[in-house]
Amino acid sequence: MEGSAIRLRDLRKSFGETDAVAGVDLDIGDGEFFSMLGPSGSGKTTVLRMIAGFETPTSGRIELAGQEVTGLAPFERDVHTVFQDYALFPHMTVEQNVAYPLKVRKVPKAERLVRARKALTEVRLEGFGKRRPAQLSGGQRQRVALARALVGRPRVLLLDEPLGALDLKLREQMQVELKALQREVGITFVFVTHDQEEALTMSDRIAVFNQGRIEQVGAPAEIYERPATAFVASFVGTSNLLEGESAQRVVGTPGIYSIRPEKIRVLKESAEPDEPEHTTAVGTVAEVVYLGDATRFLVDLDAGGRLTALQQNLETSAEDVAAYRGTRVRLQWNRRHTVPVPDHR
Repeated sequence: MEGSAIRLRDLRKSFGETDAVAGVDLDIGDGEFFSMLGPSGSGKTTVLRMIAGFETPTSGRIELAGQEVTGLAPFERDVHTVFQDYALFPHMTVEQNVAYPLKVRKVPKAERLVRARKALTEVRLEGFGKRRPAQLSGGQRQRVALARALVGRPRVLLLDEPLGALDLKLREQMQVELKALQREVGITFVFVTHDQEEALTMSDRIAVFNQGRIEQVGAPAEIYERPATAFVASFVGTSNLLEGESAQRVVGTPGIYSIRPEKIRVLKESAEPDEPEHTTAVGTVAEVVYLGDATRFLVDLDAGGRLTALQQNLETSAEDVAAYRGTRVRLQWNRRHTVPVPDHR
């Protein structure tokens, strides 16, 4: 990749006989918001720590802006890491916390003050410089940690599940703000998360990790709409997988297929397909889950297997959807939303 901020080649990390990272090749571009997504133990955080210099690879190569840094200490790399617990100094003011990396580098005091205040303005905390971390909310403390990370203008900012400690509403707000901030400052952000929605919302590209390896790298829409493996299909969002005899009977050809729940319409069993390019399958509603703005239908197919359909509650209530339980229905979706998934098992 031209203008790579980070290049990883055959990166491996073993703890005893366990391979935490089992051969990762990855290029992350300058100015990119890149997310490493995966369940606990998938290797994403270990990769981040190796990029930061906190873990030494068992083998492989790490380059930052074309320079090999595999054997360099963390302070010798032009990166900064933001952690979930913020790691702020409680005895310092907000301003002192933000200016601290500049103090370590022996930047003159007057310049430290100017740059710290500018960083606080960037994260919308102007006027908070004299407060202590204990006087701030969780979201404000997270912004202070970001300001401290940005004040030295590192080439790469590494973020290790930084929003994990926040409540849902604040986390959603910070997702939007973090992406806007990244666009504004133009620094490469590498974001580690296990939250699929968070990765889809914020990222330019995503690497999906599983068992120490990368299953797929791509833009959010590509990862979601065209999963490269059954794991990606099932882990990123909610997906239906049709395989075996049920795939043969519904799709018409053997294989493994992914169909996203929101692509499927729930109709009366007697309904005929609207268009010839639509696929249909009949079955019985096994369960209905009312979600407020939408309803999830779990349908046992006559052809075998179960499909989940998601419908917006445009004109229905909880009482309406509950009546579907045990009824016969026809599921319908556009054939182009039946995505073949390679079988890597």
